Amino acid sequence: MKPYQLYSSKLPSLNEAMTHYGKEVSNHTAFQLSRERLTPADFFDDKLMLIHAISYGITFRFFATIQEMAPFSEEEWANYLNISLKTLQRNKKEKDFIFKPIHSEKIIELFEVVLFGLEVFDSKEQFHKWLLRPSLALGSMTPAKLLENSYGKELVMNALNAIDQGIFA
Repeated sequence: MKPYQLYSSKLPSLNEAMTHYGKEVSNHTAFQLSRERLTPADFFDDKLMLIHAISYGITFRFFATIQEMAPFSEEEWANYLNISLKTLQRNKKEKDFIFKPIHSEKIIELFEVVLFGLEVFDSKEQFHKWLLRPSLALGSMTPAKLLENSYGKELVMNALNAIDQGIFA
């Protein structure tokens, strides 16, 4: 089974949102979606799709789906995206809002971590507790703090992979 397939199969609304977003990217960029349905595994496997998605931008509608499944508060999202909470809340009210590429890339990075974290921990609450707990394997930093940049994101993904493989050191 592909990574993200197990958890995403539990969320048909996620797959619907992915498919809708993939079609929207396909309609507005040179990227052509070759699948009738788009799953998170398909999305992360197709690097060209990711590049076009970042260039086009993440719609607030798709972000709201990611936000709903993620263990992050609005304040945490604003911090990760390096925007004010008021700006994030204002964007929510704007019909058809699309995030800039720099924010879209961060949303996609966090989406990948969230999918893998939920798969490893089987619960949003357990995953969030782990994110907030300092880890010796991560230099006594919290995984949540490391998610502020892409190098830290890779360390968090490696730690999740180790946990998934049964390595707890």
